[in-house]
Amino acid sequence: MNKVPLGQSDLHVTPICLGTMTFGEQVNEADSHAILSHSLDRGVNFIDTAEMYSVPAKAETFGATETIIGNWFSKNPGAREKLVLATKVAGPSRGMPWVREAKGMAPADIVASCDASLRRLQTDVIDLYQIHWPERHVPAFGALYYDPAKETSETPIHAQLDALAGLVKAGKVRYIGLSNETPYGVHEFVRLAEQHGLPRVATVQNPYCLINRTWENALDETCHRLNVSLLAYSPLGFGLLTGKYDDSGITGPDAPKGARISSYESVRKQRWGRPESLEASRRYNALARANGMTPTQMALAFCYTKWQVASTIIGVTSVAQLDEDLAAWGTTLSPEVLKAIDSIRWELRDPAL
Repeated sequence: MNKVPLGQSDLHVTPICLGTMTFGEQVNEADSHAILSHSLDRGVNFIDTAEMYSVPAKAETFGATETIIGNWFSKNPGAREKLVLATKVAGPSRGMPWVREAKGMAPADIVASCDASLRRLQTDVIDLYQIHWPERHVPAFGALYYDPAKETSETPIHAQLDALAGLVKAGKVRYIGLSNETPYGVHEFVRLAEQHGLPRVATVQNPYCLINRTWENALDETCHRLNVSLLAYSPLGFGLLTGKYDDSGITGPDAPKGARISSYESVRKQRWGRPESLEASRRYNALARANGMTPTQMALAFCYTKWQVASTIIGVTSVAQLDEDLAAWGTTLSPEVLKAIDSIRWELRDPAL
């Protein structure tokens, strides 16, 4: 895999990124360390985490994923220098008072969260520090509409950028990024950065997969013109696009044990748990099999080969899953398959938006 640049930064990463939100909940520390080591051995130089991980978020596992990664760095001298490390500061609490008591995300919160992440990760610098979700009200995580009446923003974007600039100036952060953002948010962060000489966002980490292609409804043009790179998360639709739920459903007696959607009610209530998302996934999975591919292979190849995507974030629970996801690299989707994919989207749209 040739490395790709992220935005206007000097970060160059593999087009596959190891996501880690399963570490500390679905995956214990020893197995997490094995996955990290194997990923590095396979040539992946990019890992992504967040202060609120693992998932589903709970007070007792808050910060667990960063701690696991930090312990791995400690046990593997030299590994940190080989990797581009990304993590995220949580936005407003969203019912998680253990993240922060305040409703918003003040500049002091950003600094405190960064310092805590550095301690847990046992590193001096974070290569890419991202705002996990906007401080202002936006339609995200399955919400369909923007509602001005729900606006609760307390910290202007300029003030957020000032705080991030302080972290960059202090040498704690190299570059900054966004996550779960909108076209307005990306434009405003870039505009204010250029107007005031503040750090410019290099990346946006948003969902992108066969059952959620909303990135193609304006954000792709926004980021292309502004030279901001997409880090695509949930390329397998939270497991729906692996085919594991095709016969059992996500809550039936035969549903896979230990899988996130099957095990956690909070996840099932979100976009990935919608009946429409499962219906659409079954259609895509059948298309993959009809064309000699596994559902996982086709879903990942779709992300791996799209011009919109700089790096695809894969989340795994075993070394075997990691190898399967890496093996999909190099798969080419024929024009006929791509046309069939677009036909399904035209009919079913983006059920997991």
